[in-house]
Amino acid sequence: MQATSISISQDAGVQYLLRIGDTCLILAQRLSEWCGHGPVLEEDIALSNMALDLVGQARAVLTRAGQIEGRGHDEDQLAFLRDERDYVNPTLVELPRGDFAFTMVRNAMVATLLKQLWERLLTSSDTELAAIAGKALKEARYHQQHAADWVVRLGDGTAESRRRTEAALKALWRYTPELFAADAVDESAHATGLGPRWADLKDAWTGEMAQILAAASLATPKESAFLSTGKQGVHSEHMGYILTEMQYLQRSFPGGVW
Repeated sequence: MQATSISISQDAGVQYLLRIGDTCLILAQRLSEWCGHGPVLEEDIALSNMALDLVGQARAVLTRAGQIEGRGHDEDQLAFLRDERDYVNPTLVELPRGDFAFTMVRNAMVATLLKQLWERLLTSSDTELAAIAGKALKEARYHQQHAADWVVRLGDGTAESRRRTEAALKALWRYTPELFAADAVDESAHATGLGPRWADLKDAWTGEMAQILAAASLATPKESAFLSTGKQGVHSEHMGYILTEMQYLQRSFPGGVW
């Protein structure tokens, strides 16, 4: 007997938390694909540990989302028993793993975003979320530094590493406008003090990314007019494959525990 999908509240506060939790969860799934495939043992371990950090952040935020929702959903149900349209992560994190340069550029982008977000969430009107932010911020700072160091090494390294880094930057940058696209969910979170509008993080994010890219002798790409829609639940063709892998055990053995 397969588990059926759960119905999710459209309450703005719940959706705001799901947006954060899903961003961490889906990127963690992508990073976990490096386990056993890292270019060197140290990076294999580092990427696996960062994936676990993100899973921990996702668990904490999804647990809080379930509590606020009030429908009895725990973090496992929210992680594994939603339909694709109910996941609200930005498209950037669901893109295929790519090569090592692609992973490091994406990690730098997302870690910089999460660092800015967790810093603002330290003063959230929700004390539980503020407490989660306190621990997550330390992890995000490390993730950002790790990725930034690699972007610099690759961008300012050999001709091949620079070519791959530039290609990754070009491919990923077109998905960044979605990160800062304003909507009613963000406006509600801002109004209630739950958290910042992601749009309000854009200037700080852009400034930090510019510093990272300058250190790597890379030019900041121009902003694209393209706007992806993962935060609205309309995903790329890659999302279904991620969820098939993520959800298989939970849906095949409902309520299974170790």
